[in-house]
Amino acid sequence: LWAILKNNEMLTWPEKVKFAIGLLPAIIGGQSYVEAQDGITVEDWMRKQGIPDRVTDEVFIAMSKALNFINPDELSMQCILIALNRFLQEKHGSKMAFLDGNPPERLCMPIVDHIQSRGGLVRLNSRIQKIELDEDGNVKSFILNNGNVIEGDAYVFATPVDVLKLLLPEDWREIEYFKKLEKLVGVPVINVHIWFDRKLKNTYDHLLFSRSPLLSVYADMSVTCKEYYNPNQSMLELVFAPAEEWISRSNEEIIDATMKELAKLFPDEISADQSKAKILKYHVVKTPRKNLASMEGAILSGKLCAQAIVEDYELLAAKGQRKKVPQTTFA
Repeated sequence: LWAILKNNEMLTWPEKVKFAIGLLPAIIGGQSYVEAQDGITVEDWMRKQGIPDRVTDEVFIAMSKALNFINPDELSMQCILIALNRFLQEKHGSKMAFLDGNPPERLCMPIVDHIQSRGGLVRLNSRIQKIELDEDGNVKSFILNNGNVIEGDAYVFATPVDVLKLLLPEDWREIEYFKKLEKLVGVPVINVHIWFDRKLKNTYDHLLFSRSPLLSVYADMSVTCKEYYNPNQSMLELVFAPAEEWISRSNEEIIDATMKELAKLFPDEISADQSKAKILKYHVVKTPRKNLASMEGAILSGKLCAQAIVEDYELLAAKGQRKKVPQTTFA
């Protein structure tokens, strides 16, 4: 709050006052008010509350794209209010953090090691081709793309929602619970990694939010991440969003567009034609569909899933129906 109050470069005092007044219903109304805003976009909500459009342009374009990779005229205001409540109510609600290395080694491998240390088996490159059901409509087995059939006591299917839609058994599609999946639609997002031949001066040890029409959030990984630390050269990792119009374009086109936007963010250090900082190498990662998510949401989902597994396992054990199979994980 203090940072917002003392910064007069983004918003004027009259804009800050109108913004504060506009937020009062959300502060007073609590969670029930927040949930009721799901059907209204950020842009429409701001105008309804009498908040100037410049507040949306200066602040909430960056916030909307950081939360769900889309612009304020598409994102539900509920998402914004949930985030704002977290920032306001929790001491470290707005604190950012980075892994100290690449995710496969620093996040995934410790999980694999833990599973294997407990007798579990991790099979890579073993995609599920079909969820096979028994006569009662319960899961009988997973059929893998290599033809192997996997049976177990309890089954967990953790994939992007679009993958689940494709593999959902026909008998389940008319069940009301699964019908709700139809309303869940992912959005495309592109991650761009660029290694430069020099150290950029206008970066910080933090996640940075951009008001660029094409770039969402970015960070200089040579500063924020131990594995990429380099005192002489910067490595920028950026989220290119909204990406719907760009997901099918070539990597070269995406890099050219990224450099044009970076030239606006770093006018003294980067130019679109690379006459200033030069690209040593780059990497573009395209994700055709991605859902609104957070590390906290992933952890909560994992805990709820583990709780359900334990309950089912104990129930099967009590009935004497537990199968003698190893714990299995697929990736």
